[in-house]
Amino acid sequence: MPLALFALTVAAYAIGTTEFVIVGLLPTVASDLHITLPLAGLIVSVYALGVTFGAPVLTALTGKLGRKPLLSGLMALFIAGNAIAALSPSYEMLLVGRVLSAFAHGVFFSVGATIAADLVAPDRRASAIAMMFMGLTVAIVTGVPLGTFIGQTFGWRATFWAVAGLGLVAFAAIALLLPNNLKREKPAGLMEQVRVLGSGRLIIVFAMTALGYGGTFVTFTFLSPLLQEITGFSANTVSLVLVLYGAAIALGNLFGGKVADKNPVKALAVLFALQALVLAVLTFAAPSPVFALVTLAALGFLSFANVPGLQLYVVDMAKRHRPAGIDVASALNIAAFNLGIAAGAWIGGLVVASPLGLGATPWVGAILVAGALGLTLVSGALDRRERSQPDATACQPA
Repeated sequence: MPLALFALTVAAYAIGTTEFVIVGLLPTVASDLHITLPLAGLIVSVYALGVTFGAPVLTALTGKLGRKPLLSGLMALFIAGNAIAALSPSYEMLLVGRVLSAFAHGVFFSVGATIAADLVAPDRRASAIAMMFMGLTVAIVTGVPLGTFIGQTFGWRATFWAVAGLGLVAFAAIALLLPNNLKREKPAGLMEQVRVLGSGRLIIVFAMTALGYGGTFVTFTFLSPLLQEITGFSANTVSLVLVLYGAAIALGNLFGGKVADKNPVKALAVLFALQALVLAVLTFAAPSPVFALVTLAALGFLSFANVPGLQLYVVDMAKRHRPAGIDVASALNIAAFNLGIAAGAWIGGLVVASPLGLGATPWVGAILVAGALGLTLVSGALDRRERSQPDATACQPA
């Protein structure tokens, strides 16, 4: 893998830390700002919605910019957003800082995924994307538990200052390691997004992404209170559990990249089926510390294993059905990831506030992932039909 991928991975690490560290800090933020736990959960949803709507629009608007200057500017915006969050005197200002960081997040991953794929040979594209997304998984292994510990020890604002520092490191890595002559696709305007959204095949993949990724977040958003209130772990122990969860995610991400290189649809179908099953099992395993840890390790392994396959699949699908909008399709898939996170966190909040309570979040999430499995099987069937009718596919408008 080329050294330039390291710069993308470092930036992904910083972004992954700020995205997911709030999960471990929800009880602390809720207490400090005097808000309810479901309202604190909306901090996750608002960030995800910022990515959802910011990624496609900003990717189109910045299409004419050079890739390296664009990534540098995005990291500067990321640093500013986290600084505002650290200084925020109120819940509303915290949301403003989170949205700014989310805008940087959305464009970075939509552009970064295509850059990563172009830096390597065609048969290594999913692995290259997985390497970039490894920054997210390593952030969950180290950044999230460390950020949670910092927040519990020095206050949650200190965590955001630390994340802003990570942004500075990422800014330097991009400046030093990323080549200046990065390949740039022909800029696509806002109307191209409409054309991409007009592709039924791409819509299916976006829905697979939103349901498959969002299902886990019904539980993951409220994992810290679930482990404390149902499993019986202390707040400090939860930080250690997050390390285990993150380590499993890192392994799953690498595994997902390797299996997706060969047949992304087949790999996604198997991964979604296992993910839904494990979420359902967690419903019954959560009260037992031992069984909860085993199940969470399995869930962590599966939660991010589908990311490389989903991103590779949407790029391949765009090349076949909307070749003029590959960057836009990639951005919209990043938006779909985060729409799933926003919906998952929101649905999880509704479940927590309902008579069902925290303990029901895993099986509700399993239902969403089962929906992603169904769509994957449908998309695979459509792929087989297109391969049997190549002329019909070739005649579709770009």
